Amino acid sequence: QVQLVESGGGLVQAGGSLRLSCAASGRAFSNYPMGWFRQAPGKGREFVAGITGSGRSKYYSDSVKGRFIISRDNAKNTVYLQISSLQPEDTAVYYCAADSSRRDWQLPGRSYFDYDYWGQGTQVTVSS
Repeated sequence: QVQLVESGGGLVQAGGSLRLSCAASGRAFSNYPMGWFRQAPGKGREFVAGITGSGRSKYYSDSVKGRFIISRDNAKNTVYLQISSLQPEDTAVYYCAADSSRRDWQLPGRSYFDYDYWGQGTQVTVSS
């Protein structure tokens, strides 16, 4: 069992940056590939970024590539999402999630259904 708690969201002006954190409790955090998703009002949950258990491999959706950076610190049981050059269309609730169906060296999936554990989300609002 893994519990996930996101933090770091807030209100930011266009062009600004934030660092989101996802603190995990439970055993074997480093075994789990992790992902970040976001959900804008009236829209479905969208994959943003994923990272392997070791943190060596990462990948991003096309909409955020070059602006967002995912990382993790397994000693602190935390995964991060550095979000930069924010635009109003980045406004959403951001969620972290753990993909326990994959091995630690594998990248996590892109689908909501690939993930077993979810945090409660943190709101990011970008003003123009």
